[in-house]
Amino acid sequence: MALHDRPRLRRLIYATTFEAGGILLSAVLLLAMAETTAGKSLVFSILASTIAMLWNLAFNAAFEAWEARQPIRGRSLARRSAHALLFEAGLVLFLLPLTMWWFAVPLIEALAYEAALIVAFLVYTWIFTWAFDRLFGLPASAR
Repeated sequence: MALHDRPRLRRLIYATTFEAGGILLSAVLLLAMAETTAGKSLVFSILASTIAMLWNLAFNAAFEAWEARQPIRGRSLARRSAHALLFEAGLVLFLLPLTMWWFAVPLIEALAYEAALIVAFLVYTWIFTWAFDRLFGLPASAR
């Protein structure tokens, strides 16, 4: 049975591999932006990744359920872009308070960190999802 025929396993592999790359990306970006240590940046990235992975699993399950009900199949540029934007918007709602607390920064500074991470992750999400679909095939919901 191909991975695209096993949606739960596909989502788990997607989320796990996505977050591994995301931890590295965010740790490096936060180290460059924040007045922090590599260790503090890495621990924050792991905490944020845990939150993001849980959100990823829930969001992708909901997105694929919506996608399965759509009359047009496949993942167009518009659908991929909507997926990335909606995922990141939801994640910001979860991570902004943690960013403020962890780095002891005011809202505006936390928003600046989040904005930089959002831009980086929008690009990363779009490229990662495209590459994942190319490697493992589209999920049943998009075929």
